Amino acid sequence: MWAGHLKVTAGYIRLCNLLREIIHVAFSRERSTARYCTTMSSIRIETVVKEKNRMGECPVWEERQNCLVFVDINSQKVCRWDSNSKEVQCVPLGTMAEETAPGVRARRQGALYTLFPDCSVLTQLEEVDISNGLAWSLDHRTFFYIDSLAYAVHAFDYDIHTGKIDRCSCRPVYKLEKEEAMPDGMCIDTEGKLWVACIDGGRVIRIDPETGKRLQTVKMPASRITSCCFGGKDYSEMYVTSATDGLGKVALTKEPNAGEIFKITGLGVKGVPQQYFTG
Repeated sequence: MWAGHLKVTAGYIRLCNLLREIIHVAFSRERSTARYCTTMSSIRIETVVKEKNRMGECPVWEERQNCLVFVDINSQKVCRWDSNSKEVQCVPLGTMAEETAPGVRARRQGALYTLFPDCSVLTQLEEVDISNGLAWSLDHRTFFYIDSLAYAVHAFDYDIHTGKIDRCSCRPVYKLEKEEAMPDGMCIDTEGKLWVACIDGGRVIRIDPETGKRLQTVKMPASRITSCCFGGKDYSEMYVTSATDGLGKVALTKEPNAGEIFKITGLGVKGVPQQYFTG
């Protein structure tokens, strides 16, 4: 368990507060079987949750129970996939309201917050478009951050003792190319390389934050790829969320796997365990 501070977006704060309670709640259960499976060289991609998510997001590996916890934002629920039983369990969240104007992007209305263990909140960044992917360097001295409409990954100096980032140290790490579309969720591997989910780009890319180079591209069977995390018993598996919202009827017929949760194996690298909130 990491004894530092947790950097969160506004929506992520609610999830952190709920996760400890959700594990003990009586879930509605559905059996999930793999629908999609493909192999590219040593890399294998398969569906682990075939039920469609309107906006699957925020995958978190719960190693104590070998489960993947994720949210479907627009369906207002938190879900858990058990890697042993293959069951999907969901809890509806009545506190999550429908968007009044879904898909409308209000510029510079977002922010980045830190929620401390004593439940105090610090505003780290303001006038953000879409506050999104978060990751720390292996030495916890650098904070990596995605504001999606900036179409880039940025880095900040981070003080592990205070939990604060240095705004003046902001620097670009990687600028997405046209075919990669928009960056969304992000995670880091044990080699210090970043993995970025590209929504509308249908891929997950691996980048080197030191050189700014893209090292690898894994194309997915859905275009609206939202986030990713490492998991499994040795963190050698990657779990990827996707969405159906934003796709029209014609696009949905061409993407039968849209909205599913995928597992990637054979990447040749392992991920860093999740940092638990100590509050």
